Amino acid sequence: MLQKSKLKVLFVSSEVSPYAKTGGLADVAGSLPVALAEKGHDVRIVMPRYKKIAEQLKYTADFPITMNWRKETCILREHEMSLENTKVKVYFTDNYQYFDREHMYCYFDEAERFAFFAKAVLEMLKVIDFKPDVIHCNDWQSGPICALLKERYKSDEFYSKIATVFTVHNLQYQGNYPGDTIKLFGLDETYFTTEKLEFYGTFSFMKAGLNYADIINTVSETYAKEIQTPEYGERFEGLLKQRSKELYGIVNGISYDEFNPATDPKIYKNFDKDSLDNKKNNKTELQKEMGLPKSDAPLIGLISRLVNQKGLDLISEAMEQILKNDMQFVLLGSGDEYYETLFKNYAKKYPKNVAAFIGFNSGLAQKIYASSDMFLMPSKFEPCGLGQIFSLRYGTIPIVRATGGLADTVIDCELNKEGNGFSFKEYSSKELIKTINRAIKFYNTKPEEWKQLVVRALEQDFSWKRSADKYIEIYNKAVLKKN
Repeated sequence: MLQKSKLKVLFVSSEVSPYAKTGGLADVAGSLPVALAEKGHDVRIVMPRYKKIAEQLKYTADFPITMNWRKETCILREHEMSLENTKVKVYFTDNYQYFDREHMYCYFDEAERFAFFAKAVLEMLKVIDFKPDVIHCNDWQSGPICALLKERYKSDEFYSKIATVFTVHNLQYQGNYPGDTIKLFGLDETYFTTEKLEFYGTFSFMKAGLNYADIINTVSETYAKEIQTPEYGERFEGLLKQRSKELYGIVNGISYDEFNPATDPKIYKNFDKDSLDNKKNNKTELQKEMGLPKSDAPLIGLISRLVNQKGLDLISEAMEQILKNDMQFVLLGSGDEYYETLFKNYAKKYPKNVAAFIGFNSGLAQKIYASSDMFLMPSKFEPCGLGQIFSLRYGTIPIVRATGGLADTVIDCELNKEGNGFSFKEYSSKELIKTINRAIKFYNTKPEEWKQLVVRALEQDFSWKRSADKYIEIYNKAVLKKN
């Protein structure tokens, strides 16, 4: 296959770290484009300009966007993101009516807000005179870009050769809205069919991406297979099976320069594989900060959105049994009120064993990754998961359920001598308890082997460098399809 030595890529995301973040998508959008740019490609990012964005943005241009019967103005701003000695230009589509709000998501006019965003992304290309080889769309908010390119812009020579890649970070979030949403895109009812954009009586932003993108990918090989089944397909399994030849799985990476235990300024004390005593110092300091007694007992960390998807129902069922071990448990997260209250109550009931911080604190997150002995992720499903990758980077051993990206990145060390963690397959509290008990027993009875396990974790490579090469491959496949 003919590979282009230098690709032009527009990376589209509804959130990008460090500007605005609610989850892992922002981490990916803030680091993958940098890894691609480091390899010599011309990569630019575009996102909405939310009120919360603190950076000073430079005015670039403004232009009209037709929304049904009226026109709205898109004010285009830009900023240069510098990371790892690489600079990437970031564009912001600004409109006070749609984005000058306290929160990023969950408004009554969400469909209209992201319809404006999708249309503004395509219209801005001529304004900035940037014709990408590939537009890389991420999650439902940008799905309609793939459909608009093929249905509205195909006759315009400027757009006719632009290929699209659509990445599904979590198929559960789909952007399904009433059927007349289609009018926001200047499309009539002939496009509101099962073959095109209709999805169980709704207009689906996600379906626009899945149906029209030249290449689809998701964020692990296992999840790419799982979503072709009724159990994980979220009613899209038929379409995904149909498009299986254009569906790929690529595990997310993290920045190994930014997240480096040897240099990270956010942790208590820096360490590497030759100074593991300093990792123990981190544990002592975290115990102090979280109000736990100093102890050599294994410390298990959990950083998570507090929702069912993350396997918290299993933890809830298993917690009393788990705490029969001599161990400590530290939680950082927010979400469902039920789980927030549950963990606060455990911290009150077992103050020597459980500490809970409800909310989000990026500095504390780094400290938990660096200070814990083990990191818990018993997810019901997990497209990729970054927690287990961060924990490995800091020599903290993951305990996971083998699903999606967790199955692709964590190998059980008692089943494979080159393993890097502990895992279980069956979604049950019984298996969770058994696996945590195995990990604790290994920690307590095999100190030298545990140390080797920690060193092996520190030596793993889940940096973007490897994954970026795989993205370049699928970009080239997408370009080839268009030409």
